[in-house]
Amino acid sequence: MKVTVILFVATCVVFSMTRASPLAGKSNVKPPLTQGGEDPDPIIRERRDFVKKMMKDAWDDYSRYAWGQNELKPVSQRGQNGGIFGDAEIGATIVDSLDTLHIMEMNDEYTRARAFVNNLTFTGIDAAISVFETNIRIVGGFLTAYALTQDRMYINKALEIGSLLLPAFDTPTGLPYGYINILDGRPTSGNDAILSEFGTLHLEFLYLSEITGDNRFKEKALKIRQILKDIEKPKGLYWNFIDVVTGRFVRNHVSIGALGDSYYEYLIKAAIQLDDREARQLYDEAMDGFVNNGLVKVSKPSNLLYIAESSNDEVNDIVGHLACFAGGMFALGAHVEPNNRNAQRDAEIGRNFTNTCHESYIRTNTKIGPEVFRFNEEVEARGQFDSDKGYILRPEVIESYFILYRVTGDSKYREWGWEAAQAIERYTKAGPGRGYSGIRNVDDTDPRKDDTQQTFFLAETLKYLYLLFSTDDLISLDQWVFNTECHPLPVKSTNPNY
Repeated sequence: MKVTVILFVATCVVFSMTRASPLAGKSNVKPPLTQGGEDPDPIIRERRDFVKKMMKDAWDDYSRYAWGQNELKPVSQRGQNGGIFGDAEIGATIVDSLDTLHIMEMNDEYTRARAFVNNLTFTGIDAAISVFETNIRIVGGFLTAYALTQDRMYINKALEIGSLLLPAFDTPTGLPYGYINILDGRPTSGNDAILSEFGTLHLEFLYLSEITGDNRFKEKALKIRQILKDIEKPKGLYWNFIDVVTGRFVRNHVSIGALGDSYYEYLIKAAIQLDDREARQLYDEAMDGFVNNGLVKVSKPSNLLYIAESSNDEVNDIVGHLACFAGGMFALGAHVEPNNRNAQRDAEIGRNFTNTCHESYIRTNTKIGPEVFRFNEEVEARGQFDSDKGYILRPEVIESYFILYRVTGDSKYREWGWEAAQAIERYTKAGPGRGYSGIRNVDDTDPRKDDTQQTFFLAETLKYLYLLFSTDDLISLDQWVFNTECHPLPVKSTNPNY
């Protein structure tokens, strides 16, 4: 069945280009607005203040009980390290929150965070860290802090940690290992690299080279681009794993969610940030791959559009919360090039898939969406098994609400975001005035908590909500692209802060 037929059956909704393209008017460069942005509507201002209070509670609880450690355990009121940053105590929550604090004008909190960063060093730390997570959270956090404030201290910090990541690329192909020990550069992971990890370096590495004059980062990212451009793509699809030694795909698994997601996101955003035509072509071809191979589907009985996964060429009717960013991605890709051959198709996919992700929220008892939702004879857009039903404070659904609101002006996305904010406050709060925790079961109205306040809750979930309830000129899509951790990076042609 042709996708145009699928989309018509799904909702019969035509995407309305109600706002000017974010790339319109390049010659009229305006200073970027990075603070302020109060909406004239008093109800919207109240909602934004509500989100800011959520941020203050999350930050204050971290500051009291976990300062300098990577994350807060808000139930047990202590800090924790480990995981993606190994045993390194690098204040990951602080670094990841710098731009949120600045944008929300939490000036005292920002000043304290900057002082911590000024004394932070990564050199000499004996820890195995994720190259991907360190790039998007730490390098990305520093680059955005610089872009927002022009404080060159952040350039030095980004260059320090970025340089410590470079030994990961010492492979026969130039594709990086997933984990390395930053003390001596030893790889601490195997040869199978994940598409969404090594494919999610372009925005940060090219910008870091641009502002430092150190071309090592740009060269590493462009080498990866060349490999992914030249690699044979079975049926036009990218598999989620590549061997860093041979440069060949391994494991026939395809997903626009976990393991694949941000690679596709960075193609369209590189196209926007640097007017990168090659990235745009690769993005369009990749989206064709999902459509032409039957991974864009419509459910019964509710006619909900979703993007399935495949394994060994068999379609799996499963969607991860992580995949829900793609509603915003499709809509943004269509919006910035309304004359693109796929613009109408992709705009409809963006709107309809975002609607499906909203359904995954409102069909639960807490009105918070699950980690995984399925489509089969027993469930539609719901978690089926206990392992499906957790929520770890993820931002992806709210991210798509934000982008869809910015490009369409449709107020329903603000209403959906407000529903989500209220549900998160009610069910994930660890206690009055305390931080926020993931929950084990979104269908349980008295849910057990996982006792972790993820750094991305402050960096992404709360920032997207705050911007959703701000005017469009605050971190305007004309002038910024968001990395996959919601750190805005400047668009070269329109943003003088580049």
